[in-house]
Amino acid sequence: MSICYESGHRIFSLNTEHTTYQMKVDSFGFLLHLYYGSSIHADADYLLQYYDRGFSGNPSDAGNDRTYSLDVLPQEYPVMGMGDYRSSALKIHNADDSDCCDLRYVSHEIKQGKYGLPGLPAVHTAAEEAETLEILLEDAVSKVQVQLLFGVLAKEDIITRSVKIRNCGSDRIIVEKAASACLDFLGGDYDLLSFYGRHTMERNFQRTEILHGNYVIGSRRGTSSHQYNPAVIIADKETTEDFGVCYGMVLVYSGGFQFEAEKDQFGQTRAIMGLQEDLFHYPLETGEILTVPETILCYSDSGFSTLSMRYHHCIREHICRGKYKNQSRPVLLNSWEAAYFHFTGETICKLAKRAAQLGIDMVVMDDGWFGKREDDNSGLGDWQVNEKKLGCTLNELAQRVNNLGMKFGIWIEPEMISEDSDLYRAHPDWAMQIPGRKPVRGRNQLVLDFSRENIRTYIFEQICAVLDQGNIEYVKWDMNRSIADVYSAVNAQGKVLYDYVLGIYDFMEKFVQRYPDILLEGCSGGGGRFDAGMMYYSPQIWCSDNTDAIDRIRIQYGTSFFYPISTVGSHVSAVPNHQTGRSVSLHTRGVVAMAGTFGYELNVNALTKMETDEIQEQVRQYKKYEELIRQGRYYRLSNPFTDNYAAWMFAAEDKKSALLNVVMLENHSNMEISVVKLKGLEADAVYEDERSGRRYDGAALMAAGLPLPLPKEEYPAYQIELRLCGRCENN
Repeated sequence: MSICYESGHRIFSLNTEHTTYQMKVDSFGFLLHLYYGSSIHADADYLLQYYDRGFSGNPSDAGNDRTYSLDVLPQEYPVMGMGDYRSSALKIHNADDSDCCDLRYVSHEIKQGKYGLPGLPAVHTAAEEAETLEILLEDAVSKVQVQLLFGVLAKEDIITRSVKIRNCGSDRIIVEKAASACLDFLGGDYDLLSFYGRHTMERNFQRTEILHGNYVIGSRRGTSSHQYNPAVIIADKETTEDFGVCYGMVLVYSGGFQFEAEKDQFGQTRAIMGLQEDLFHYPLETGEILTVPETILCYSDSGFSTLSMRYHHCIREHICRGKYKNQSRPVLLNSWEAAYFHFTGETICKLAKRAAQLGIDMVVMDDGWFGKREDDNSGLGDWQVNEKKLGCTLNELAQRVNNLGMKFGIWIEPEMISEDSDLYRAHPDWAMQIPGRKPVRGRNQLVLDFSRENIRTYIFEQICAVLDQGNIEYVKWDMNRSIADVYSAVNAQGKVLYDYVLGIYDFMEKFVQRYPDILLEGCSGGGGRFDAGMMYYSPQIWCSDNTDAIDRIRIQYGTSFFYPISTVGSHVSAVPNHQTGRSVSLHTRGVVAMAGTFGYELNVNALTKMETDEIQEQVRQYKKYEELIRQGRYYRLSNPFTDNYAAWMFAAEDKKSALLNVVMLENHSNMEISVVKLKGLEADAVYEDERSGRRYDGAALMAAGLPLPLPKEEYPAYQIELRLCGRCENN
């Protein structure tokens, strides 16, 4: 059993292959956290210490014992109003206007298999691959019940946490804050790794010391956002890629989130992950339940690389679903940077014809094929094919593309509406707008209230009517603004943003069930909704609207700490780059884009003969490496924010092959030699460079490294394929 309960001391132990997570129900019924870390084989309740701490409150159950205070004890699910003045995981506003919830242990149940969360994405496994622990807590006065859910994937070294809050009392309550996971650390000085950014520059790596006080990151934008990603790492100060202790917390949610790291008065650290509390005051009537999105926990005592690989495997195998979960993805050409809004059906066919000659598998018709949509100021919501613009029906266009040996895909943005649209003129109340106020626009568009089922149903039927017209094998789902006017004409205001996200999930679930063979790629202005929640429905997400190869190196570096390469949409685009104006060689652009689901974002009919030949070779090379890239172990070999080169590699699980990728980021006169040390090889094996034929000792490549050539141009890239060809002879 992965989950054990010792009834004598009322201690729960959650055991994975390399970790243990322990908690204890104490004599007052409070659920205290004991330990999370490398595997242990004994109870850790000796770690709890009791002292009289000045100005730290004592629950009435403790009587005159001033040494017992929730203000200093580690807890599994701390609540507001119980004498713990640190950050709380739960805040309940009661019918009597009090803010308090006294949760005590009631019961527990251990089950075979992993729990599910109706209406929400979550880690999924076969029944024999996981166990579930359900712990029921209750407030005896308000009758609020909180069910803590723990999923244990023993072989994956993954523990998941979620929470269900049920109002079993007779009066309405309001949930004003709700998290799904809390980690309390008794001691130690920690760093926090978080991933900040902006549109076209997402998931920048940031490592900061957790100091006394409360450090908060999150999103108030209605999406997980470009600005912060809902995934963090808490690490010892000495932890590196390959050594040291670190803890990961990944929220499986695509809306507003909040993460808090607090170092308290006694040097203890608390980390909380959950829903964004701003604009959140969720009413629960008698019998109603609020489910908090799941947090995926992971621990490593051997550095960030091990933590990342565990998350990669978990998300690839136990979050992603459907036909393309472990299947090769088509190399695609997107029309956006090739033609923007200015295309016809003939334009698309010409792109497809040329792309087919290059070995590309699919052409995607991006924004501009529907309604009165000649720019980004009109037409959203009118999901009818503009046959006049295309010069044919959608079915005819799809057939023409298919006849060229190419797959065909389209772009949609279902959540949005333009004021200049037939839909808005007919149903202005369907857009999120605060009555009596002028709207806040983003990209000159408004947001449809997807918390309302009738609106979702209408848009779903319109999209289905389009998809049913022809052989469409790919859909890119975009979302190009943040939500500002948080208001619903139907739903209670404090629940709008949460119900909006559940509405998105409802729509997407119906979509993937109806169209299981369509490859759905997520997008929100690129990487504005790059999260594990979206990956439950779309196995790949457009990583960023920034296609500049050098910027992409840093974006993809941050992304790699949690998300597998198979989820990263990455394309080669034209130069000078449309976002930065930078020019980088086609070879370097190709090497960078191969760290993801490969494709192109340029006008293939404007290529030179030399570029044509090189792209044909790039496509052949990618298809050769594709399985290794998608399924292999990914290693970060440098930090592109501090090093003068960027290096990463893919190594096969059986260590028989590897692909090293390097881009030089600096070029100076008389430079020093850079040496990159490889990982994931067999130490006693001999590897051969497939291109040069040169042979290397596996141990030497990992211990001494491989010297890099001095750059003779700006941003040169190197790609080395290694194949195991023998064993080292003993001296």
